[in-house]
Amino acid sequence: MEAMPYLIDGHNLIPKLPGLSLDAVDDENQLIELLQEFCRNSRKQVDVYFDKAPAGQSGRRKLGTVAVHFVRAGSTADQAISTRLHKMGRSARNWTIVSSDLQVQAAARQAGAQFLPSEAFARLMMSTLSRTDSPKSKSGDAGLSPEEVQEWLDLFNGKRGDSS
Repeated sequence: MEAMPYLIDGHNLIPKLPGLSLDAVDDENQLIELLQEFCRNSRKQVDVYFDKAPAGQSGRRKLGTVAVHFVRAGSTADQAISTRLHKMGRSARNWTIVSSDLQVQAAARQAGAQFLPSEAFARLMMSTLSRTDSPKSKSGDAGLSPEEVQEWLDLFNGKRGDSS
């Protein structure tokens, strides 16, 4: 069976991941980078939604393997996800919605989509990313360099390269 793609409530997921915080200036970019690595390792498709886009910055962008949706001010990621599920019709059942928001989960249920609380997805993501530090010896594709692995480990353990 083909793995289901994920539709993610980004600001709901950020505080569930070690080393990330909604207070960080670049929290969205940090999450996008982690999701890109997750997609490479898991071969999954991800669409992530962020609300409160600055004026002129709303819209959809494809950043590597991740489709990023910046929702304009005056609307919410929750509303955008619900609208997307409604527009998907029957194909919504092929997606897994990631959010701990009960309204988003209700919209997923109503659309026939699967849902996963953000905490559970964060654990899955961290588990998938932690496997990158063991080289794939038979394929010759180690994925990340030792330096990149250390950067990720430092990020996950809360050790940041900045001096703040």
